[in-house]
Amino acid sequence: MRLPGPLSSLHPSRPFASRRAVLRGAGGLLAVAAAGPLAACSSDPNVYTLVPWPGAAQAGGPAVIEVRTPSVAMALDRERIVRSEGDYRLLTASGDAWGESLPGMIGHVLTADLQQRLPGSTIFAQNDAVATTALAAVELTVTRFSRDAGGQAVLGGSLAVHWIGHDGGASEVLALNLPVSGSGTGGLVAALSALLGQVADRAAAHLRVLGPVAPPV
Repeated sequence: MRLPGPLSSLHPSRPFASRRAVLRGAGGLLAVAAAGPLAACSSDPNVYTLVPWPGAAQAGGPAVIEVRTPSVAMALDRERIVRSEGDYRLLTASGDAWGESLPGMIGHVLTADLQQRLPGSTIFAQNDAVATTALAAVELTVTRFSRDAGGQAVLGGSLAVHWIGHDGGASEVLALNLPVSGSGTGGLVAALSALLGQVADRAAAHLRVLGPVAPPV
């Protein structure tokens, strides 16, 4: 199978139904060679990153939205990638690592996903330098982010969307899963990226229900 092109090819104009085809091939794109002169040494880990996932773009959310840094379970928030969980064990990929802190990476990828899905809104990640004040916030808690005992990628936790300083919002429990292409880490990271795209779909839908203007105090 021909691998997909660079990340820029995941353009919002691509049909929404193409996600499955992208998922099958995206695993090969996600390994990033370790920087520096020692990158070729066998002792260096393979470094992976989550990527934004395409979704349906539609305006209608609050004008300015802040994506809070997600809360990630301590068992998952580690340099080595948690490959699977089951039988009361978490198994890490000994030679594979995340390229940055997992909460920060999830937050910035979710921000990019929402920017694509809500083109009429200004969306930024918490602690980014911005010159505007958010009207609404997106909060994500991640308790599962690996393969389950059946071999599927899983994303578990909760999602909340709400006005800042006003009543109104929505929350839901997340229990999402997708098949993984192959047994390698690249396929897992591709599937986790796609699941994060599903979280963005849900968050965008809640934000559109809030509308562009905050309710009166």
